[in-house]
Amino acid sequence: MFVLSIGVAQTQKVRNQPYGDQKLVHFGISVGMNVQDIQLNNSGIPTEGQTWFATIPNYSPGFSVGLLGDLYLNPFLNLRFSPTLHFGDKKFVFVEPNTDERFSATVRSNYLYFPLDLKIRTVRLNNYRPYIFAGIYGAMDLGRKPDEAVYMKPVDFGLSVGLGCDYYLPIIKVCPELRFSFGLKDVIEHDRTDLTDESLRKYTTAISQGRTRMISLIFHFE
Repeated sequence: MFVLSIGVAQTQKVRNQPYGDQKLVHFGISVGMNVQDIQLNNSGIPTEGQTWFATIPNYSPGFSVGLLGDLYLNPFLNLRFSPTLHFGDKKFVFVEPNTDERFSATVRSNYLYFPLDLKIRTVRLNNYRPYIFAGIYGAMDLGRKPDEAVYMKPVDFGLSVGLGCDYYLPIIKVCPELRFSFGLKDVIEHDRTDLTDESLRKYTTAISQGRTRMISLIFHFE
């Protein structure tokens, strides 16, 4: 009996913040990294006898920082609002297959995201609790610059899904989270009245539409 008691004591850890999940509303901050992409459709329209095709062959990581507000619904559901600023860029490469000419353009996009997510949590296991989530978001591009080969529209919206885990520490809760964002709107600006260099118009003409994609690894501190 004594040996059994020791074994149970060893498997049961002390629970940090045992009633932390029962707060009606709580707040936090978020930091992390992201990789931005655009799903491109090429128009195939020739310009001055040339047909250009756009790709984004390489990706570079960006930085993310934000705030978090969490509303308790029931022991397994929470509603979260987490405005986040994602700093990053996208590297476009335009290729003319007949001549093998290439043109590169880096487009910096600093997106201010406004995601509203439903967080679905499992039963708590000692000091961690896995979860999944899904939701919608609106976004504003604060880093766009006119008179470049690719010009982005200022507003976007889409869907997000992901998974994460709550880790309960004595004072705070840390929540690493992997988020996948899928834009639903064409964000390529086709009406290029901003252009002063008309030779760049052929690159905009090459793209019929583009929808944003982003993967972000975020750490919430609640």
